[in-house]
Amino acid sequence: MYRAIAKNKRNTVFIIILFLAIIGGLGWLAAYVYQSWAILIWTVLFAGGYALFQYFMADKQAISMSGAVQVRSKADHPRLWNTVENLSIATGTPMPKVYIVNDPAPNAFATGRDPEHAIVAATTGLLDIMDDSELEGVMAHELGHVRNYDIRVSMIVFGLVVAVGFIADMFLRMAFFGRGNNQNPIVFVVGLAAMLIAPIVATVVQLAVSRQREYLADATGAMTTRHPEALARALEKLGAYGRPMRKQSSSMAHLWIADPIKPGVIDRLFATHPPIPDRVERLRTMGGSF
Repeated sequence: MYRAIAKNKRNTVFIIILFLAIIGGLGWLAAYVYQSWAILIWTVLFAGGYALFQYFMADKQAISMSGAVQVRSKADHPRLWNTVENLSIATGTPMPKVYIVNDPAPNAFATGRDPEHAIVAATTGLLDIMDDSELEGVMAHELGHVRNYDIRVSMIVFGLVVAVGFIADMFLRMAFFGRGNNQNPIVFVVGLAAMLIAPIVATVVQLAVSRQREYLADATGAMTTRHPEALARALEKLGAYGRPMRKQSSSMAHLWIADPIKPGVIDRLFATHPPIPDRVERLRTMGGSF
């Protein structure tokens, strides 16, 4: 686990560098096309400022995009609060802020930049279908993300996805509406290519980060509760009762315990989560070793 935490800290630095490189590269292309290197300077400054902004604000954006409402005291939702509080005490993790998402789709996520600034959230659909041990398994999984510093990496990925999409949109607008650029095929091609490449880049980064992080969080949660079967049952319910979230966002899909977007055949190739049957099998194999 400690090796995984150290690796995640290194991944955070790598992703920030990747983020700056992608934005800087797009800025260089714009500067080359327009023969103005001021564009490159301003793009890099924007990228650095945006990366800093995302470091401190991405968790709030995720909460806003999901429509989550904070549980401010035990009286607001005793069952969820007690579950998270007991797991925090058992693992020596600071108590995260707790949120509920009013959505019939069963799901949960964690976000924040470190265990001292963490957030966990569960949907009403999850609370409705899980028994106490299954809910404990799910929240132990989410706290596993916190303890393994997955939330920091996921937060940076979230910022990368949003930023690359913003730059791609900017290039597309430049291609079609920039002064005197309607006759410039280079600008048009660059803008169109940026628009097409941006979601692919974002998905590749999400895939690289998400799948192994989910396996590790499953294992961490199972070791926390000493009850892998409970989390395995919870995942099976997520597979059986799963449905698209009301508020869907591909840029934060990797934050949830189960994919909030119901994918088609092609989309499964780019899924941010490993298949639920594989996760269940690993947990039951782990359970046999207890």
